[in-house]
Amino acid sequence: MQDDVLNLAFEVSKVTAEKIAVIDRIMLRTQILSMNARLEASRAGTLGQGFGFVAREMGAIADEVSSLSSQLQNEIAANTARIETAGRQMMLDFRGQRFADLARNVVEIIDRNLYERSCDVRWWATDSAVVDAVQTPSPEAQAHASARLATILKSYTVYLDLWIANRKGIIVASGRGDRYSKALGQDVSGSDWFRKGMRTTNGDDFAVCDISSNETLHNAQTATYSTAIRKNGEVDGAPIGVLGIFFNWEPQARDIVQGVALTEDERKNTRVMLLNARHRVIAASDGFCKLDEHYPLKPAEDRGYYEQADRLVSYALTPGYETYQGLGWYGCIESRLSTESFNG
Repeated sequence: MQDDVLNLAFEVSKVTAEKIAVIDRIMLRTQILSMNARLEASRAGTLGQGFGFVAREMGAIADEVSSLSSQLQNEIAANTARIETAGRQMMLDFRGQRFADLARNVVEIIDRNLYERSCDVRWWATDSAVVDAVQTPSPEAQAHASARLATILKSYTVYLDLWIANRKGIIVASGRGDRYSKALGQDVSGSDWFRKGMRTTNGDDFAVCDISSNETLHNAQTATYSTAIRKNGEVDGAPIGVLGIFFNWEPQARDIVQGVALTEDERKNTRVMLLNARHRVIAASDGFCKLDEHYPLKPAEDRGYYEQADRLVSYALTPGYETYQGLGWYGCIESRLSTESFNG
């Protein structure tokens, strides 16, 4: 619809200019004929006076038509420019709103996914094998817990690994010890996920850390969730260890930002991103994200768009999902503006 309005404005302007040019050429010929007629009337003397009067009137009419033609051309050009400006703004508003909606959809999808992770960690922390690994520690109990974690990982392929750490922060069980051999026995007492997990208030509480690379997991990017393992697996039991689960972030997030419903032309001229609360790029549709880029987002509200040089930036703050409030992340779509994008 917006394209039709702009194309119509351009077509009207083009046709009007062509017709006015024709009128100007006719008036120029009329003025030349009028001037020649006056010369001939002058040569004819008294006999040519009547004809000279007609010639002068023809010249005056030609001048008036030329003046009217010029005024008409200026007014049409001004109105066409107004239509063009209004049409461009309509296109900008339409695209900005649409991309802001898509940006919100991106961050909603990831938060819905991460909400499920928060459910997983709280549920698995009550598993008897997990509890026994730190409540009644023994090589047998810890081997059984590792086997239990490995079984879970066969069904939950979005995880890199699951770790059980005792109250001192030593990892005593791992679901993929064969793949990540440095995990077992490692001291993680200084890590955020362990410290936050030990501080969870009860079995309904959980901790989540921002996206980061985990050296032990071969430098893979992870979203890490944790919660305290509690005595006897009870909701209000005393913390006796921590369960940490490591969501395989990069491929999951990449699929989401690359899966946004865009046309082929839009896809060539846009970049879809997920930004954390500090506006660090944690996923991008144009390739592998190294987690070292800060995007200069300037949000004025929870959802919106604005022009930045030759770019349109659309964004949306996470609304959270059910009991998961999110981490203050943004969905963000940057699109390139150009004359062609408004002219079809």
